[in-house]
Amino acid sequence: MDQLPQLAGELREFIIDIVSTKEGHLGASLGVVELTIALHYVFNTPKDKLIWDVGHQAYGHKILTGRKNVFNTNRQMGGISGFPKRSESEYDDFGTGHSSTAISAILGMAMASKLKGNHTRQHVAVVGDASIASGMAFEGLNHLGVTDANVLVILNDNAIGIDPSVGALKKYLTNVKAGTAKDENIFECLNLNYSGPLDGHDLPSLVQELERLKTVNGPKLLHIITTKGKGLQKAEEDQVVYHAPGKFDKHTGERVKKYNGDEPPKYQDVFGHTLVELAQKNKNIVGITPAMPTGSSLKFMMEELPDQAYDVGIAEQHAVTLAAGMATQGLVPFCNIYSTFLQRAYDQVIHDVALQNIPVIFCLDRAGLVGQDGPTHHGVFDLAYLRCIPNMVVFAPMDEMELRNIMYTAQQKLPHPIAIRYPRGRGVNLDWRQPFEPIALGTGRRLKKGSKLAILSVGHIGNEMETLISKLPDPSLVGHYDMRFVKPLDKKMLETIFAHYDHIVTMEDGCIMGGFGSAVLEFANEAGFKNPVKIFGVPDKFIEQGEISETHQMAGMDFDTIFTFVKSTLDQCG
Repeated sequence: MDQLPQLAGELREFIIDIVSTKEGHLGASLGVVELTIALHYVFNTPKDKLIWDVGHQAYGHKILTGRKNVFNTNRQMGGISGFPKRSESEYDDFGTGHSSTAISAILGMAMASKLKGNHTRQHVAVVGDASIASGMAFEGLNHLGVTDANVLVILNDNAIGIDPSVGALKKYLTNVKAGTAKDENIFECLNLNYSGPLDGHDLPSLVQELERLKTVNGPKLLHIITTKGKGLQKAEEDQVVYHAPGKFDKHTGERVKKYNGDEPPKYQDVFGHTLVELAQKNKNIVGITPAMPTGSSLKFMMEELPDQAYDVGIAEQHAVTLAAGMATQGLVPFCNIYSTFLQRAYDQVIHDVALQNIPVIFCLDRAGLVGQDGPTHHGVFDLAYLRCIPNMVVFAPMDEMELRNIMYTAQQKLPHPIAIRYPRGRGVNLDWRQPFEPIALGTGRRLKKGSKLAILSVGHIGNEMETLISKLPDPSLVGHYDMRFVKPLDKKMLETIFAHYDHIVTMEDGCIMGGFGSAVLEFANEAGFKNPVKIFGVPDKFIEQGEISETHQMAGMDFDTIFTFVKSTLDQCG
């Protein structure tokens, strides 16, 4: 026991040391060092079950459970995952890349233990104050409170998720910490045995309380107060930036400055600045994000037009239906959700928006393969899962100007809902603040005429196709079309393409099954064309983490693979 504080210092130092050079998520794991040590000291993992609700906070857990020597491979291709992963370790009881799933999962495990006659196994879920405000967490708590399951929920309260926590529950927790909450405790009202708030950095007190809670049967909740970024002053002072700070000096905490010369902007920033520009002229425009104002760049609107921009917390389902409600009253909602997180609100997209044909504008950031966050965060399913929904328009801009122009077009009261999907990272143009031009629905662009083979691309990946064509022995043989709309397809343009070219290649940064290439094949079948069509995209498997270029290679949609295919096809054409 007397060695644990020293271990905490060493563990914190080790995390800072590795993340400073390898990058990754920093603040969340630094904030739970003492809790991590206390949990593994008190509980007999992996026989006792432990779930970290958001994997960002699990670095210390990974290091203490046999992965210290490979932790320098964290988030790299072939290395360990940045999130808990069942196939990686018996100590990772549940994969948690998205938030608010731990209470449901741990309750399922506790109920299974009871059914199997194991009444001594402990079941622990660590949930943050931002995550516990999510709908699914409440569903889990609501069920947990009417069971006699041997479950301990630890509420890790640091008043921040990635951005500062929001909502009425946050205010309630603030009052609990200040001792000014109303008489009734919300968790006790849900029939949980509540204890706390406790200093989450006081190791002896944590161990003592966890030992006591081991002897208490039934559902329990321990409320602890922690500081995100604890132990690195810069990370404590700027918790938003140091959630995932990139490379930094491990001694001072100063971030390593990246090249700040003339670079194209990030797509998220083009979205954020364009939305402010449009909203200053159109007072009906509102912006909505579920807990990602910094990541989505909705923060620009929140600073400039605070009455028109809303962070609703980790609540994607609510965000979508809130947008639908606003749109019925004449507002123009831009609902900005990462592609991977919109999956959490699929029924709302269908039932609350598309079925009623309500013109909500979905802006899907981080679409396509996102790199080192890996399969929990790759936004590769959106083209397929949105394309099959009636009334839905689906658009993928090739560059910054197309993103601006489709946003401009969408806010002029489209007759349908629209999803605009764009990737993580930078665009391709320095001079992107061009005057707005409307885009006719369901129209593509011919970028280059050819004679033998046509490349049809959607989205940013089309820029790479331009480079690829220029490097072919005879570029004149290849045509290039920026199709833009995955739905509705530009059928007129497709008829011309299929009539003119022998071979068709489709290119998308999304899953092949049901995606853009599938839509082109459906068109060809319907129209009776027999041209061979080669689809490049993400195959029917989950792509692991790595640099963006490495994930493209894993998916078989990297530059060299496509180039080789196009060249050999042209060679066969003679």
